[in-house]
Amino acid sequence: MSKRISAKHKLDRRVGENVWGRPKSPINKRDYGPGMHGQRRKGKLSDFGLQLRAKQKLKGYYGNISEKHFERIYNEADRQRGNTAENLIGILESRLDAVVYRAKFVPTVFAARQFINHGHVKVNGVRTNIPSMRLKVGDVVEIKDKSKNMALVLEALQSAERDIPDYVEVDPKKMTATFLRVPEFAEVPYPCTMEPNLVVEYYAS
Repeated sequence: MSKRISAKHKLDRRVGENVWGRPKSPINKRDYGPGMHGQRRKGKLSDFGLQLRAKQKLKGYYGNISEKHFERIYNEADRQRGNTAENLIGILESRLDAVVYRAKFVPTVFAARQFINHGHVKVNGVRTNIPSMRLKVGDVVEIKDKSKNMALVLEALQSAERDIPDYVEVDPKKMTATFLRVPEFAEVPYPCTMEPNLVVEYYAS
């Protein structure tokens, strides 16, 4: 498992974008790279550099996905019929931690993983603690009764920081979320520019 959770905003500084769209991102104040030479790192990236940055940004956006696991996700997307880039996004957005985050049950993707790990979530009435669990269309995610009054959940649901996408239907009173469909790339509300086509090029090269 990646150890980057304690320094998630390093990714923002590295790629020069507010990857999660959060108001506390350091890029909002310093739009240059980390380190004493960060302000001088404005050189043009090679094609490989662009592909690598696109891969690191997409992988990092979904939290604690290890390099090996992300490559397995890509290989599965490549084996599926259709556009590999679209397949890749569809798989990532079908993960339980992604849906918990999209439903606004938690404030960040990192919190979603921890929330699930601690057993606060049920899928179709069955408790699960596997953040990478793949949801099927029609699956219902709900917060356990004992966890519904957690400050983390209540604050996230009331936050105006981001909207719930159309492919997730949320009942805020029951604190349930239904995964309506696997989204297309254009439907996913990324706060920064994602380039899954470059990720495909990275792995295909």
